[in-house]
Amino acid sequence: MSHSRSLVAPSSLGLPIAQVRNVFNADEVERKLANLQASGHERDHEGLRATWQRMLERGPGRFAVKPSGIPDMEPLYELLPNFGEVLDDVKRHVALSQDSRDSLEVTPMLLLGPPGVGKTHFARQLADLLGTGMNLVPMSSMTAGWLLSGSSSQWKGAKPGKVFEALVDGQYANPVIVVDEIDKASADAQYDPLGALYSLLEHDTAQHFIDEFAEVPIDASQVIWVTTANDERGIPEPILNRMNVFEIAPPSLEAARKIAAHLYRGIRAEHDWGQRFDPELSDDVLDQLATLAPREMRRALLTAFGNARLDHRDTVEPQDLPRPGLGKGRIGFLQ
Repeated sequence: MSHSRSLVAPSSLGLPIAQVRNVFNADEVERKLANLQASGHERDHEGLRATWQRMLERGPGRFAVKPSGIPDMEPLYELLPNFGEVLDDVKRHVALSQDSRDSLEVTPMLLLGPPGVGKTHFARQLADLLGTGMNLVPMSSMTAGWLLSGSSSQWKGAKPGKVFEALVDGQYANPVIVVDEIDKASADAQYDPLGALYSLLEHDTAQHFIDEFAEVPIDASQVIWVTTANDERGIPEPILNRMNVFEIAPPSLEAARKIAAHLYRGIRAEHDWGQRFDPELSDDVLDQLATLAPREMRRALLTAFGNARLDHRDTVEPQDLPRPGLGKGRIGFLQ
């Protein structure tokens, strides 16, 4: 399953593709499909047949990417000042894999902290840094135990799980998969929604992960796991023991100002209309933005840009920002 060959990545990424890795055994899928067709029950398992055919059409090879060296992470330290310890850990893993044929291996991580400190945003930035894809699995809104591992094809409406989708339908053998709000997974007596993680977070067992719908082993050993939680008490100890746990504090006031300034410059650069506006924000606006959770800052800035234009101004002023609700969207900062 881990057959691989070296390739060079598209130059736009600036990253070499370390290898093309097979995430499943095509011969085994062909045998499964042939047996289903020979059984005469093909019509009863239309979804399964279509899934196996899709796997064969796409082929088993996926890109396993890694930076060619230790990338310049200084912008990330600036953008995510409260994630310094996590970024240090990522940098160590990248350093180990550089100048070698080894794939990038990152120990599964749990980002522990209050809502709004930027945990999911960090995961997106990590995927961009490593040149791979990102898949979000929100546990708070999903109670089905088969969200990660798929549900048996015997059930009505059954389908593969998120891990299968990320690896088979995606481009990468090593995507970042974010299990968001893992502490809010609703376990019932019959099926533990986190049960699949016991094998997925272990490198050896993840090499032969079997999605309950597709019924063929998938190599999920290269997946970069990021889990997030507000409270670790809702997470089973055996799962906690499989991860590096990082406590993410809200940014300091000064750090929050830097995040807001970075977002302002980014939004301004992304849009043609952005060039009408001043290159930097005033201290008054930064102070007001710094009281918002990082996840709220972008929305507040877009509102402010719009209000300034309606008032025929090229400068964003404090009154352009949305009025604060009754504590909604706000977060305490560290002194």
